[in-house]
Amino acid sequence: MGRRSRGRRLQQQQQQRPGSAEDGAEDGGKRSGAGWEGGYPEIVKENKLFEHYYQELKIVPEGEWDQFMEALREPLPATLRITGYKSHAKEILHCLKNKYFKELEDLEVDGQKVEVPQPLSWYPEELAWHTNLSRKILRKSPQLEKFHQFLVSETESGNISRQEAVSMIPPLLLNAHPHHKILDMCAAPGSKTTQLIEMLHADMSVPFPEGFVIANDVDNKRCYLLVHQAKRLSSPCIMVVNHDASCIPRLQMDVNGKKEILFYDRILCDVPCSGDGTMRKNIDVWKKWSTLNSLQLHGLQLRIATRGAEQLVEGGRMVYSTCSLNPIEDEAVIASLLEKSEGALELADVSSELPGLKWMPGLTQWKVMTKDGQWFAAWADVPHSRHTQIRPTMFPPKDPEKSQAMHLERCLRILPHHQNTGGFFVAVLVKKSSMPWNKRPPKLQGESAEPRGPVQPGPADPMGRSVSHPLELESKPAAGISDTEATERAENLENNENKKDGVCGPPPSKKMKLFGFKEDPFVFIPEDDPLFPPIQKFYALGPSFPKMNLLTRTVEGKRRQLYMVSKELRNVLLNNSERVKVINTGVKVWCRNNSGEEFDCAFRLAQEGIYTLYPFINSRIITVSMEDVKILLTQENPFFRKLSSEAYGQVKDMAKGSVVLKYEPDPTKPDTLQCPIVLCGWRGKASIRTFVPKNERLHYLRMMGLEVLAEKKKEGAVPTSESAASPGAPEDKAGAEQGAE
Repeated sequence: MGRRSRGRRLQQQQQQRPGSAEDGAEDGGKRSGAGWEGGYPEIVKENKLFEHYYQELKIVPEGEWDQFMEALREPLPATLRITGYKSHAKEILHCLKNKYFKELEDLEVDGQKVEVPQPLSWYPEELAWHTNLSRKILRKSPQLEKFHQFLVSETESGNISRQEAVSMIPPLLLNAHPHHKILDMCAAPGSKTTQLIEMLHADMSVPFPEGFVIANDVDNKRCYLLVHQAKRLSSPCIMVVNHDASCIPRLQMDVNGKKEILFYDRILCDVPCSGDGTMRKNIDVWKKWSTLNSLQLHGLQLRIATRGAEQLVEGGRMVYSTCSLNPIEDEAVIASLLEKSEGALELADVSSELPGLKWMPGLTQWKVMTKDGQWFAAWADVPHSRHTQIRPTMFPPKDPEKSQAMHLERCLRILPHHQNTGGFFVAVLVKKSSMPWNKRPPKLQGESAEPRGPVQPGPADPMGRSVSHPLELESKPAAGISDTEATERAENLENNENKKDGVCGPPPSKKMKLFGFKEDPFVFIPEDDPLFPPIQKFYALGPSFPKMNLLTRTVEGKRRQLYMVSKELRNVLLNNSERVKVINTGVKVWCRNNSGEEFDCAFRLAQEGIYTLYPFINSRIITVSMEDVKILLTQENPFFRKLSSEAYGQVKDMAKGSVVLKYEPDPTKPDTLQCPIVLCGWRGKASIRTFVPKNERLHYLRMMGLEVLAEKKKEGAVPTSESAASPGAPEDKAGAEQGAE
């Protein structure tokens, strides 16, 4: 439709509706009864097919339908989560409750009373909060500017995550511990991944937990969003990879000199879905909703869940979740997975794990509806012409005994009107034994000489999938064959496939296709590298420092940045370089100074990795007071004499170069900041400065009671407390780095 015809149509609409132009004028050009002034009508929050479908399936308790629909039409409340692993979490909570939330009391915005944020009753330790403020109000209202800046700044520095309430549930039910190997199969944009990283770092005194998180996403661009989220937490235990979750490669690890398959202790399987539980924030869903989306996604969801179950260790836990209310994407996937697992998987009863959370038990009976409203109660009723669109796995189990044994009522469905949230579905699966198709050892090439022909689906795989590669079959080999032997056999088979063609067997494995940007390699620094001894000497690194875990991203030329990963992730990287496409891993710990050769060490410390590195550093540490920290963060290059006498005594005889500035809380003064702070700094000729990114700088000042308003960039940051020293703190990391160079 052209611009003119659109204009004519708009004129006609206005003529048909007397008073609409005046409405627009009265609203001062805001949204009128007719819609936006650009001619885009407001989306009507109604969909008769949606209502008919869910009323027929009875997912809402009797008498609650009107409340359910009313809740769906209301905007979603804003929710935030305080990151639980940093020692600063309690301080941020204290700051939120005693300062920002108090300022919101008795406040009115656009005639609407602002409700003071409340903690989510089911989230542990009051670390998650919700408010009736929508994102739009937060951004636009001058009265809320300070609170909005606080949220933006703390989110950027990784101390707060703005995350939907229901999205916090799957990681909590995963019940991850610091020693667990965790796979997040469909991880982007990464809010759940950050929760999992926090669980690994539950004990802040352990810089390298035994566990790790491998976060995967099929979309290359979204992987970088995932990297951005994970980077805020500065963990050496996260690796971002880019694969199709339904055929994510099986990885290997070196265990006592033998290669063994990596099985995960915890798997989060938050699959792509039609998203009809997100109608409150994605208004488009009202207009676009149809059962076709669910019918098309069901197969992919089942394949992803199956792949996750294959890679789960016996006794491990997998959480399957969707932001859809549709049983085709929810219970049907779980029932089908349980059926083909033949007892290897079972649904865990998690009803008591999140006290305070309201949920509905999973359905045990449902029907399938086509996009034009035709219902089918069983697979036998589906005409042949519909067989490509509707599959047998979409229906509930026929055998009542089998259905009862599955305990589908243990699934959780969260409805929007119960606790003012989005709609959501979660199921927790526990693996009791190997999947049935993994118990058979892989056939060696040449064991079968039948001509290649159509493969008939076996009873163990009702989806009719042909397993693409024998390596996928040996999650738990048959008795009498060790894991390593099975892996060796499969590897030999892989090599044979490359040499011979036309021999019967499963189809040859597809070569891994790389999409998106070509990533720089991950190169571990050799043990005898001359780069390391000057660093070790300058910072007096202890003998326990794991130098084998240092890596760089350049094969040739000057290495500018040094990163660090945990021992377990190093093992994964070294043993799977050909098998997996790694987008990012490691936390930056050192950066090269351009003029570093003048000093005893060419590398300065990076703030990003200081909490990982600090436990191993034994020299160049300056203990500072709270007043010193304020001066260092608000002045650009304070002279030594501005520091306290204790700090001055430590710094005056120190050689030029990178330093660690450490603040230890005083438990005898409970009114002062009660969490330790470690900052990177630079000792110059007569002055000292910190290398701290802007948002982290603002975070520390806030924790010490200094509110820094972000003025226009040219004016710089202005501390509003009287105790603040002169302004002019460097605006960003780049500014700090230039100062050093």
